[in-house]
Amino acid sequence: MAIKKILLAGIAGAVVYFLLGWLFYGILLMNFMTENAGSATGVAKEPMLMWALALGDLFWGFLLAVIFGSWTNIRTWLAGAKAGAIIGLLMGAGIDLMMYGTSNLYNCTALVADVIVVIIMTAIAGAVVAVILGSGGKNKTEE
Repeated sequence: MAIKKILLAGIAGAVVYFLLGWLFYGILLMNFMTENAGSATGVAKEPMLMWALALGDLFWGFLLAVIFGSWTNIRTWLAGAKAGAIIGLLMGAGIDLMMYGTSNLYNCTALVADVIVVIIMTAIAGAVVAVILGSGGKNKTEE
């Protein structure tokens, strides 16, 4: 797989993560997450560090692009969405459960909601990454 395609797919995945994060956390679930915060206070950054959010999204995008483009043959939107959902579940649940077990940032309701959101976001980003990796040539598909 050409590095150029992996770079393009990783950047596209990052843009998708960033926009979906803004939609889910910044608009749709903003009040829900506030209402289900844990007992920790003063933990939210105001204003947020947008460079850090963008860089974190870039790492998520490249995680999918490297896995799909270098280690597997995921090249269709459906295969990308399936693999993305599994990666989102494993990473989201792993990170959230460790944070829940070691901090008071959110309650169990927010934990479950966050894992679901991460699964959805990673499935959509995975679909986009896979489509970009599968474009422009003959590639095997994996469903």
